[in-house]
Amino acid sequence: MELTARNMLTGTVVSVTRGPVTTLVRVDVGGGQHVSATVTTESVDELGITEGKRVTAIFKASAVILGVE
Repeated sequence: MELTARNMLTGTVVSVTRGPVTTLVRVDVGGGQHVSATVTTESVDELGITEGKRVTAIFKASAVILGVE
């Protein structure tokens, strides 16, 4: 995956709180730090985001986008 965004944190999903439309994904990025992202539930399903999966939190402007290989 190649992106123009330079602000990225890779970590492990520690919790997935599903809703009917959006899902809250909490990511452990190391050093006792966590990042949370609200993404569509459809995207969580399509990307196979589950607890224990490695993801990359990508920061562009005020949005956080999760990417997986």
